[in-house]
Amino acid sequence: MEPLLPFYEGSLRHLNFFRQYYRFILSICLDLEDLGLPGERGEAMAGWIADRDIARNELSDLQRGEARRLLARRGVDLRGVEGLDDRLRGFMRQSACFAVPNRKAAYELTHVVFYLTEYGRAPIRLESEERRSLLFAGLVAFLDQDADLLAEICIALTFCNEVPPQDWCRWLDQQVGSFTLRPAQGRVGNDDYHPYFMCNWFQLLVGRRGFSDADCKGSVVIEGQARPSALRGVSMALYTLLDQAPGTWARMRRPLLQSLSTEDGDVLCRVEASTPVFEPFFEVFSRSGQVGRA
Repeated sequence: MEPLLPFYEGSLRHLNFFRQYYRFILSICLDLEDLGLPGERGEAMAGWIADRDIARNELSDLQRGEARRLLARRGVDLRGVEGLDDRLRGFMRQSACFAVPNRKAAYELTHVVFYLTEYGRAPIRLESEERRSLLFAGLVAFLDQDADLLAEICIALTFCNEVPPQDWCRWLDQQVGSFTLRPAQGRVGNDDYHPYFMCNWFQLLVGRRGFSDADCKGSVVIEGQARPSALRGVSMALYTLLDQAPGTWARMRRPLLQSLSTEDGDVLCRVEASTPVFEPFFEVFSRSGQVGRA
């Protein structure tokens, strides 16, 4: 913890001056204290943020949800959030939104679940459209071979006492073994820490071994194996086929597979077989039709 002490010791000054980053600064200090760093600055910060109603400047319900969760970690209530849960769950029910590639929306979906369930401590019962939204977002992530996002989606499902598709779980299990950790000198820039963290976190949640290689001393670089995405190839083929074979998956499956590379076709078939909701997912994902027509 020693390298983090200067930040913690200056955190109250940081928060006062950089109050626009209050969630970021508070989150770091809460985590440091919960990991064992002596101090009660998190409680002082939470009370200060609530007294000055700093969160009133948030435009996003997601950010208000995060702020509420952070303050609650020190027993402080966030004011002015009436109806917040209903609005967040209304966002979760927009399943068609998550059948179209949109990583920002997909990550927002998982974080809504994280905040509403208190990171799995208070599971919620998913409505059918909320469940479908998570599955649709997962299908896009699986097609993209995006282990980071797919792991987050599987974690979100688990936090709701749902069982993620087994094909997704097996694929993520394979990805865990693809990460390598090696010592580094000085500060480390961008690496594959986040997908490494999410994949291993999910392993722990489902009772498997995680973080088995995390025994390096000092600075560490985490590198993952490149995974070729099929999302671009499938999207380009669909765009070409829209006017030739619009309609259901049953009508488009053959011409679409014929237009793909062998690698992209194999990934698409794995995605198709992973969950029974693939066909309704594809009806939205294919985006057939034309603006201005019924």
